[in-house]
Amino acid sequence: MVDLKFVKNNPKYWEFIRRLRNMEGVKEGFIQQEEITEIEQAEYMLEYNNNFWLCLVEDIPAGFVGVIENDIRVATHPDFQGMGIGSFMINQIMTMRPQATAKVKIQNDRSLKLFERCGFKKKYYVLERD
Repeated sequence: MVDLKFVKNNPKYWEFIRRLRNMEGVKEGFIQQEEITEIEQAEYMLEYNNNFWLCLVEDIPAGFVGVIENDIRVATHPDFQGMGIGSFMINQIMTMRPQATAKVKIQNDRSLKLFERCGFKKKYYVLERD
């Protein structure tokens, strides 16, 4: 059994979150896909640090989850995917923020399946022009 810890975000994890969020194969899963600079990350985290938590595997950051304006943002490092870490983080955050929801891109099958495994149901479609 893997030793998972759910810890509050703090400045020592900001760069991990930024790098994971910018990583190819991860970035595409987010609605906003712009590359995040160190300065942008610091400014964002100064405002939203308390909204984020991390999952540590044997004290190594493996993923993050946050809730901003009731919207869940979650990512697991590719080295740790398939280990139940995404489900662990979502289940943990839902104990603290039970009204939180998730906006998932329709082509992001992995995230859709993750949220469905955690008990979420599809409720809305958001239509955008190309």
